[in-house]
Amino acid sequence: MSAVRLARGFTQRDKIIKFDGCYHGHVDSLLVKAGSGALTFGHPDSAGVPAAFTQHTIVLPFNDVEAVKAAFAANKNQIAGIIVEPVPGNAGLYLPKPGYLEFLSGITKANGALLIFDEVMTGFRLAPGGAQQRFGITPDLTCLGKIIGGGLPVGAFGGRAEIMDLLAPLGPVYQAGTLSGNPLAMAAGIANLEELQSGDAYARLEESAEQLAAGMRDAAKAAKIPVQFNSCGSMFCTYFTSAPVHNLADAMKSDRERFKKFFHGMLDAGFYFAPSQFEAGFISTAHTAEDIERTAGAAAKFFRGL
Repeated sequence: MSAVRLARGFTQRDKIIKFDGCYHGHVDSLLVKAGSGALTFGHPDSAGVPAAFTQHTIVLPFNDVEAVKAAFAANKNQIAGIIVEPVPGNAGLYLPKPGYLEFLSGITKANGALLIFDEVMTGFRLAPGGAQQRFGITPDLTCLGKIIGGGLPVGAFGGRAEIMDLLAPLGPVYQAGTLSGNPLAMAAGIANLEELQSGDAYARLEESAEQLAAGMRDAAKAAKIPVQFNSCGSMFCTYFTSAPVHNLADAMKSDRERFKKFFHGMLDAGFYFAPSQFEAGFISTAHTAEDIERTAGAAAKFFRGL
């Protein structure tokens, strides 16, 4: 919400582009074709949101270059920015196609708009510098969530100095919050960052992720079950479909009834996955190679049963 407000204040424009299936919090203007719980419960557009609040929100399919070009062409000098999960994790998990994030960066610059990376999920999970480090893209603004507080309630956003200087009290864009600078969350955040910097956490996460991806794909292939196992860094998702999943429309074509069976089958075996098809899973540094091997083995047994 604050990053979008700042983008509008900086550009003196009103319209924002978001992508269907991406979730950016429950602020009214962005709670349209959202992911996360809104999608899980079948209400991507929330009741109680006046149409006037979303009239400046342009919703497009992820990974669709031509749709973004058309939106800028139809709204010349009106788009303040694009807000995007660089790796969407609120409709399952799907990755940007090669060059797509570079395209978003280029088209915003060419049109005087800002690129906002919502790294609430991807921040610190894909790399120490988040998705922007992993893909080599520098957005104009970045949003981060409670991962920087070790799971405690905290959020942050930042960007170029010339943009951030518009925030009050230096500038005219107001921002405040009851939890701003909460001492407990800040202490947890510092401890969390120090722990991540002190060891080989990211090397272990990448190794575990590769092991899980290989194990799950091999298990599905051996059982001849159509599965797309998408992963990036420590994030992953299982779709029961034979077609690649690049956006929400693709995700909606997956077999969600089979996913329910998968969830309950794995839970009965002692493995707790996210209970919704439209949630990403996460590997942590607490997971061992034995944990991953056992998980893939349980999945193989379930797939054979299908």
